[in-house]
Amino acid sequence: MWTTLLVGGVLLLVFGLDRATGAAPVQHLYYLPIILAGVRGKMRGGVIAAVASILFYHLANPHLLTFRYGEQDILQIAVFLAVGTVTAKLTHEGDRHRQLALTDDLTGLHNLRSFEVHLASMVRASRREHAPIAVLVLDVDRLKSLNDQHGHLTGAEAVRTVGRIIGRRLPPGAVACRYGGDEFAIAIPRCTSRQGRQVADDLCRAVHASAPVLAGRPFSAGTLSISVGGTSALVDGSGPTRAISRYDVDVGEALFQAADAALYRAKASGRNQAWVTDQDAGGPSIHTAQRTIHRAAP
Repeated sequence: MWTTLLVGGVLLLVFGLDRATGAAPVQHLYYLPIILAGVRGKMRGGVIAAVASILFYHLANPHLLTFRYGEQDILQIAVFLAVGTVTAKLTHEGDRHRQLALTDDLTGLHNLRSFEVHLASMVRASRREHAPIAVLVLDVDRLKSLNDQHGHLTGAEAVRTVGRIIGRRLPPGAVACRYGGDEFAIAIPRCTSRQGRQVADDLCRAVHASAPVLAGRPFSAGTLSISVGGTSALVDGSGPTRAISRYDVDVGEALFQAADAALYRAKASGRNQAWVTDQDAGGPSIHTAQRTIHRAAP
C-alpha cells in the first residue's frame, strides 16, 4: 500500500514540475517512480507506472494530446516503457538468483546456510517468547545399497523423494534443509518433545508407505525408510533478543548436535524409527534433562 501511495505521490510531483517547466531534465524524473514500481510491484507495477507516466507526460505537454509527436517525444515514451519492463525483469531475475542461493537444487528445501540463519532466528524468538524449540535430524536408510544395486541416479531420486515428503509435511513455521548427500535437518518453533516425536513418527511412516518412481522405475512401498533423531529444549531467556547474536547461533549448533546424537541411537536400534531427547533450559551446552531416550514407534 505504501509503495502505491509513494509512487502516486512522486508521479504527481513530477507531473507538476513537468507542466510548469516542460523541460526534458524534469521529464526524466518520471523514471524514479517507474523504477520503484518495477522493483516493488514487479512487471505489473512497472508497466502500470510506465503507462501512468506516459499519461501524465501527455497531460503536462498539451501539444501531445493532438498526437503531434516529435522524435524526442517518441523516444521518451519508449524509454518509459523500457524502464518499467527492464526494471521488473531485472528485479525478478535478482529475486530468483537470491532464492537459488538459499535453496537446495535437488529437493527444493533450504540449503544449510539458509537453515542456519532461520534456526538462529527461531532460537532468538524462543528465548523472547519462552517457548520450546525442536530440531530433527534424519537421513535415508541404506542409501548406499540402493546406489550399488540400481545406480546413483536412483539414489538421487530417492533423496529427492524424501525431500519432497518432508516439504509437504512440515508443521507451520518449520524450516527444513538438506545439508549432506542424504541428510536433512528440520527446525520447529514452539514445539515440545512430544510434538517433535509426532512429527518424526509421521515422517517415518510417510516415507516407508511411499511407493516411489525412481529413475523411471516403480518401486514398492517399503523400499525407502528414514531414521530420525531429535531434541526439544526450552532455552535460557538471557542474552540479547533484539537481534540474532552469537549466543543464538551457539544454541542452534548445540541443538543440532543433540539431535544428531539421537539420530545415531535410531540408526543403531534398527533404523526406520525416531528417537527424540528432552532437554532442559540452558545455554549453548543444552544440558540433557532426562537420560531416558524416547523411542518413537516406527
